[in-house]
Amino acid sequence: MNFDLTQEHKLIQKTARDFAQNELLPGVLERDENKIWPKDAISKMGELGFMGMMVSPDYNGGGMDTISYVIAMEEIAKVDAAASVVMSVNNSLVCTLLEKYGDTFQKEKYLSKLSTGQLLGAFSLSEPQSGSDASNMLTFAKKTGSGYVLNGTKNWVTNGQNSDIVIVAALTEKNVGHKGISCFIVEKGFKGFAVGKPEKKLGIKSSDTTELYFDNVEIPNENLVSNEGDGFKICLGTLDGGRIGIAAQALGIAQASLDASVNYSKERKQFNKPISLFQAVQFKLADMSIAIESARLLTKKAAWLKDKKLNYSVQAAMAKLNASEVAMKASTECVQIHGGYGYMRDYGVERLMRDAKITQIYEGTSEVQRLVIARDLIK
Repeated sequence: MNFDLTQEHKLIQKTARDFAQNELLPGVLERDENKIWPKDAISKMGELGFMGMMVSPDYNGGGMDTISYVIAMEEIAKVDAAASVVMSVNNSLVCTLLEKYGDTFQKEKYLSKLSTGQLLGAFSLSEPQSGSDASNMLTFAKKTGSGYVLNGTKNWVTNGQNSDIVIVAALTEKNVGHKGISCFIVEKGFKGFAVGKPEKKLGIKSSDTTELYFDNVEIPNENLVSNEGDGFKICLGTLDGGRIGIAAQALGIAQASLDASVNYSKERKQFNKPISLFQAVQFKLADMSIAIESARLLTKKAAWLKDKKLNYSVQAAMAKLNASEVAMKASTECVQIHGGYGYMRDYGVERLMRDAKITQIYEGTSEVQRLVIARDLIK
């Protein structure tokens, strides 16, 4: 594994950093405060190629490696974690799934537009009664002569309100557990498809998270992804890649926390000198830096394994678990270093702490990641 960034990687990093500073930073606190979805910024992300980075050029994607994606995700999340999760879901959970498991028709109709930002995708696996126990779903797609009729409810759907198509996991056969789960592409315009009101969240407030309702939604045969019964395998395989994206998002939040802490500690004076000269603060900064660099290396290793087409499931779980906990710790320490000012919304660092928490929850909780890692050790 080469630790040096290629010239292409450096260009991607600069492009993502410039975009984040120029397009996302202005108004980021206002968007968070008022739950404003960053419509214009998401469109520009599509124009820059950030919405389908790893998709083959055959389907209008960037054809980039996972390392490139991790680099861009970190830079975007460093400024606006809410915008980065929109990017993450479209790249990791929707585009990747369709490119790997979709047929030519599905790729030409949907993937070629998702990769450019013309369409926005969402991914729906969780249900009100089934969170980490994803196979315990109730949403059912009944086979008909011309396709399927879908009924059920999905929740915690990122991009649920603003997406154009949704990947939906549903039962096509009951009483056989996860073997009865299939995946479908459901368009927003399908009759009987309704979107719930946006959830009131602790963090990533300017991204939308909703419930989705399916009431006798008719789905054509050609919108079944792969084969009946493949859905659980498809979802779990896709989530492995998604966890690398969330690890990169957590890295961005953690790095932003460290940067803000260093800058503030140099400016803030107590007892006639900058607080950066106090050992108590220096130790916090040093520990944050070590933890972030370690998490970055673990995340890049998972990305490297994926690019080499090697098994990366456990490394993705490790990367996501570690980076999310580093983000939570770093953002909490950032608030602490800022003291009372850190607790105030005007400084923006409390937002980092609120945004960090979700990285320990979505796309598999920290507890689920530990299960994945432990089961591999004792198999």
